[in-house]
Amino acid sequence: MQTGKLKRSLNLWQIVLLGVGYMTPMVVFDTFGIVSELTGGHVPTAYVIALVAMLFTAASYGKMVKIYPQAGSSYTYTQKTINPHLGFLVGWSSMLDYLFLPMVNAILTKIYLTALFPEVAPWIWVVAFVLLMTGINLFNVNFAANFNSFLVFFQILVIIIFVALVIKGVMHGEGTGDVSSLQPFIGPHLETSTLIAGATILCFSFLGFDAVTTLSEETPNPAKTIPRAIFLTALIGGVLFVAAAFFTQLFFPDVSRFNDPEAASPEIALFVGGKLFQSIFLAGTLCGTLASGLASHASVSRLLYVMGRDQMISKKLFGFVHPKYNTPFFNVIFVGAISLVALFLDLVTATSLINFGALMAFTFVNICVIVHAIRNKSFHTVKGFLANMLFPIIGGASVFILWLNLEMSSLILGTVWAGIGIVYLSYRTKWFTESPPLFSFEEAQ
Repeated sequence: MQTGKLKRSLNLWQIVLLGVGYMTPMVVFDTFGIVSELTGGHVPTAYVIALVAMLFTAASYGKMVKIYPQAGSSYTYTQKTINPHLGFLVGWSSMLDYLFLPMVNAILTKIYLTALFPEVAPWIWVVAFVLLMTGINLFNVNFAANFNSFLVFFQILVIIIFVALVIKGVMHGEGTGDVSSLQPFIGPHLETSTLIAGATILCFSFLGFDAVTTLSEETPNPAKTIPRAIFLTALIGGVLFVAAAFFTQLFFPDVSRFNDPEAASPEIALFVGGKLFQSIFLAGTLCGTLASGLASHASVSRLLYVMGRDQMISKKLFGFVHPKYNTPFFNVIFVGAISLVALFLDLVTATSLINFGALMAFTFVNICVIVHAIRNKSFHTVKGFLANMLFPIIGGASVFILWLNLEMSSLILGTVWAGIGIVYLSYRTKWFTESPPLFSFEEAQ
């Protein structure tokens, strides 16, 4: 069967918006009640801390993609920098993040639409969501990117309308009663320990800025474009989070108005803009699940492609690129089929599987920067030490804090998945007596 190649057709802003879509700007409202209660009403400050922490890991991704401008992300970086066996296990583990996020978004879409249309069987929404995501990703990466951009811009529009309504409400005496108040950032109940705890929760909102590295082979000059895209994705996502959290905190200085702080999002929309805006807000939330589902579906398809190209999994199936559409055609269908597991999975289980894979990828990308610097002795100058040693150490330390706060269910399920990967790898390499097969990217150019 004739195979094609991934087409270098994506520009910087298409990639950035795919990353922002993956992160889901509207997620800020889902966690607001929990973090506001925890931090004593200082959610935006916690977001600033989370953003700064994540930017160090974003810098590590940017550095590694300059060295290896390929679509495999943490899998490729670990494979080529540290060890091919370990690279496969990192890729296998990080696949949890990419593979289960489409499922999570399918489940969320089902929850939202079932609440609106209770007479429709819930399974219909899951199947419709999966078919839509699969269909868009099958035929053209540019169409998928442009459709995602529309979804992201709609979310931003909803946030802008929300901010305008908040300003109007605050000027009429709601919340702090003062639009220029810095109370959401600095207040009498500000405590370092609770801020760090809140920032730890919010760091998980940033999972996804790394997904843009899987598009390295679909953009011209990836060594320049992808590092910029990674930084801009994390920064723009962070600014949206901080701004939305700031204005939400102005309107809701504490959680006393919420019936359930853990599910405050619908009440936030209702109190700020009434029933009509609540409907618009829900539409924005749905756009968020669609954008995140679309971007994660595309990302995992590319990761599977690289692993198939390396012949670590079936090259005939996973290493195939459609000669006409220039997409990993079979991978997109495979991910769509796997996403249908959302018909039988609950939200808690699906979500718990995502965090383990993402943290595994973050950890090893920071380690890869340090190992590469030591191997190439590129840390003897002040600039080299800061960029190649200190920054990834800070990034790794931030990720370590996230590991300490990982739910036990995530750790157990992730460890089981990693164990399955070890068994498969041992079989594939004859009990580690052989090196995994590696694709020569340079020779293929």
